[in-house]
Order: sequence, then structure tokens, then C-alpha cells
Amino acid sequence: MAKPYIDLHLHTLFSDGVSTPEQVAEEAQKMGLAAIALTDHDTIEGCPRLAKACAERGIEFVPGTELSTDIEGHEMHLLGYFLDTMNEELIRETTRYQQNRTNRVHDLIRQLNSIGVALRADQVFSLPKCRAPGRPHVARALVRHGFCGTMDEAFARYLRKGAPGWTPKVNVRFEEGIRLIHQAGGLAVMAHPGLNKIDHLIPDMVRAGLDGIECWHSRHPKSTAKRYREMAARLGLLSTGGSDCHGPGRGQPIIGTVCVPYDILDEMKRRLPRSTVSVQV
Repeated sequence: MAKPYIDLHLHTLFSDGVSTPEQVAEEAQKMGLAAIALTDHDTIEGCPRLAKACAERGIEFVPGTELSTDIEGHEMHLLGYFLDTMNEELIRETTRYQQNRTNRVHDLIRQLNSIGVALRADQVFSLPKCRAPGRPHVARALVRHGFCGTMDEAFARYLRKGAPGWTPKVNVRFEEGIRLIHQAGGLAVMAHPGLNKIDHLIPDMVRAGLDGIECWHSRHPKSTAKRYREMAARLGLLSTGGSDCHGPGRGQPIIGTVCVPYDILDEMKRRLPRSTVSVQV
């Protein structure tokens, strides 16, 4: 009997999601998913808890992350799968990336203060239960403390690129992201290429060691998913996919609603450089 679907792009409150790892596992069980991956931004901290929660519910778990990288001046999110979460270099470097994110939040707050928005750092850092909040946490604080009515307004007025409160983010070089994922035993996949508009750089990414493309995504129409699957096949890359769910909320993608067949996970396993991964539970 064929196995059901999988979701390989999920976030928790360890980055910019709103759900705990346990809540994510519970929702995955409700949706009848056979396997899920955790891809929090620039961190692997939530993986042990979600691994445990999935094991308790009979769901296969893939430890991962979503690294913010830079390639020729373009931001590109790089998904890492089947990571050894005990890998010392991976732990050290993702901890450093989290500190970069924290520093950026302080820069955002200083910039907001300079234009008369009296948001305090403690009002942001008291919100998320994670080490390194990002712009969504600043937006939530702006709404909670009455500076904006909605998160959409917060981004439009202050936090989008080019807005008065914007400050740039320090990203790791794409080639370094690939190397970090590979040395931790993982597979490196380009996230949501339909949103990036940098298809012309994909051949360069392949030469740098890219393993796959996220073809299925909540913001990819069927025609876009089909185009990237054909591109992946032509370039000898894996096709992957997921909802990019950040938790319940208005307009948010729902876990498991992007239908990725389990066969995709089997193919990923065949491409792994080794047969086992280490997840601390």
C-alpha cells in the first residue's frame, strides 16, 4: 500500500513560527502525514523536540534547517535535510548565525527609534521563545504595543526592504552554506525558487554542489511546480517540497496542504552520502 504525503518545509517558534514542536507533530498526525522535516531559519535547536514528538506519534522525522545565504548579491534560502544535529561545526555555525539575527533585530529597533517609533528591545525579545528573533517578531511587537494594527501594516510601513525601519541582513555565502550542510551529512536544496526570481543562477548553484530544488510550495502554482520539476530532472537534481507552514494564522499556509508524495523522500535517502543521521532526543 502506498504511503501518504509528506511535508518537508515547516517552522516552529524556534525561529519565526508560532507553534511548538509538539503542536507541529500533533497537526501532522491530524493531517495523516507520513513524514515531516523541521526547517527553522538558521537553527537546528527545535529538532530534538520535534524528533521526540514525531517518534511518539509514529511519524518519520527529517532534521533540517533553512539557511539565509547570499549568491551574487541575491538572498537565497537554502534548505538542509538529514542533518547530523550533533555535528560540532553545524552547531557552532548556526549559533553564530542566530547571533547575527539577534544583532539585526537590535539594528532594526535602533532604526525604528530614530524615526520616532519608541519600540524597546525587551518588548521584542520577550515575545518569542527562541534565541534569535527576526522581522516577524518585531512586527508582532509593533502590533502588540499599538504602533501598527496588523503585521501586514508593520511590514509595509516599517520592515519591508526600502521601508524607513529596514536594515540589511548579514547572510552566509551560498557556497559556505552548501559546504556546511554537506559536511553535516545533509542534502542542500534551493527553497521556493518561484519567489526568488534567480533561475539564471541555478547552473552556478549546481556547480557549487546543490542537490535539489523545492518544486512544490504553497506559493507555487501547479504550472510553476511542473516547470521546476522538469528543470530538476534536466539538471539531475532532486525535487522536494513542503507547505512552508509557520503555524495557524490568517493567510498562513497549513501543514500538509502541499501534496508531496512519499516517493520523494525515498529518492532523497538514496542520494544521502551516508545511511544514518544523529538526532538527540
